[in-house]
Amino acid sequence: MEDKSLAQKMHIDMHLLFGILLLCGIGLIMIYSAGGQDIKLVLRQAVIMLIALMLMIAVAQINPYQLQRWSIWFYLFSIILLIIVLYAGHIGKGAQRWLNLGLFKFQPSEIMKLGVPMVIAWYISGSSLPPAIMRVLTSCLMIMIPVLLIAKQPDLGTALLVATAGFAVLFIAGISWRFIISVMVIIASAAPVLWHFMHDYQKRRVLTFLNPEQDPLGAGYHTIQSKIAIGSGGLFGKGWLNGTQSHLEFLPERSTDFIFAVFSEEFGLMGVILLLTAYSYIIARGLLIALNAQQTYGKLLASGLILTFFVYVFVNVGMVTGQLPVVGVPLPLISHGGTSIVTLMLGFGILMSISTHRRMLSG
Repeated sequence: MEDKSLAQKMHIDMHLLFGILLLCGIGLIMIYSAGGQDIKLVLRQAVIMLIALMLMIAVAQINPYQLQRWSIWFYLFSIILLIIVLYAGHIGKGAQRWLNLGLFKFQPSEIMKLGVPMVIAWYISGSSLPPAIMRVLTSCLMIMIPVLLIAKQPDLGTALLVATAGFAVLFIAGISWRFIISVMVIIASAAPVLWHFMHDYQKRRVLTFLNPEQDPLGAGYHTIQSKIAIGSGGLFGKGWLNGTQSHLEFLPERSTDFIFAVFSEEFGLMGVILLLTAYSYIIARGLLIALNAQQTYGKLLASGLILTFFVYVFVNVGMVTGQLPVVGVPLPLISHGGTSIVTLMLGFGILMSISTHRRMLSG
């Protein structure tokens, strides 16, 4: 019988773990700088990361077959939590997104980033691929229910990522381009209706994206200051802890949504290239795991999770650089936060489960 390394016995994908730890380390360094050199903030984030890493390893032990059986129940449980949030959720900054559990506040919409791709992969893998049109339409309904509940909170950033997670699985399953184009046409046609139902601050974000200079001290302030920080970093940056935009407090939300701007100012273009290379390493590893998965469910779920991670990075960088509207999406594994990093780690745990249980499944 072939001897297994400790990593194999613990179902840890070392390549994936290396990339995750690298980004977590960069995150702690940047939180110290962006958070005003507050060591307590860094220690709190380090504790959250440690807990999240332990949860990741715990999830990695679960056989993908078991994950498949749990998918529908996890999805339904998450839907129930979203409904509870609408009626009894904690309100903060004008949004009702959290459940107050006493010791900490929990954001149920975050776990839908896992629940939606899990249930769509479960449902689609129950038939031959590409899926029939009725399965695709049913899947779209299963995606839109949580998306609308999350948008109601309101939280357009998370709603976007949850929708991406579900539709990424459908895309990998091989839905026709005719269907994709039809959906895009319907969404474009419905834009005026959607605009009518948007909150005033959401409308301002879209208008600010189109022309941030029209309100430089109001709605456009975030984007303008972020672009100034990024541009002032130059080729090699001003050096760690030397960013003027963040340390002189011109840049808002500098330890969360706009931490990429802080990084760009302090480490410049070369630093950004290295950071994006680290993200690319994780994404490439995730795609390789999906390619080598021996279950249809595993292939679809791994693809959906890693494509969602890519969109996570893409939206934050696009938002901070003024290429996309500001939607409140943090930079994964770098930004300060609790629920989001736990959700990310749980997703990586699922990827490790799919990666390291391959031999067991083939045996």
